[in-house]
Amino acid sequence: MPPTLNEALSLTMSKQIKSKASAPFDNAHRAVLTLAGATYVQGFVVVNNGQDEPIEHAWIELGDDIIDPTLPHIHKTQQDIDYFPAQSLSIKALKAAIQEAQEDYPDDPPLPIYGAPPYEYYGDVMLGGKDYANAHQAATLKSKALKVARAEHPPKA
Repeated sequence: MPPTLNEALSLTMSKQIKSKASAPFDNAHRAVLTLAGATYVQGFVVVNNGQDEPIEHAWIELGDDIIDPTLPHIHKTQQDIDYFPAQSLSIKALKAAIQEAQEDYPDDPPLPIYGAPPYEYYGDVMLGGKDYANAHQAATLKSKALKVARAEHPPKA
């Protein structure tokens, strides 16, 4: 069974790290460092709010829980958000990847992390390997299904 969003823990973590709306990768990075045994996850979210594209995002997984420190800035609840993981990193692997990125590309932000080249390109801006492409494709299908459902059942005025 895939992990599910723990809204209460997400809100608590958001307050604890003072999360920022446009910084899901940094929010997840800061939060994962406070939770022993947690995993940093990058991928995509689909929010049922009329959007037409998946959003590249990061969160934490701890056991069967998704902890999303950016959740308060999304303004939706568990039933309106779907998570599509592309890659997971232990705290040790995350620290090593950030250190390597800072050494190799000191002028660029170290997050998000896409793994080793060669990358498979999709869209105009995002990089990633096969796992990223698969997560993006699954998120895109979900986004399209939500769009069709909204068209078939428009909100009542």
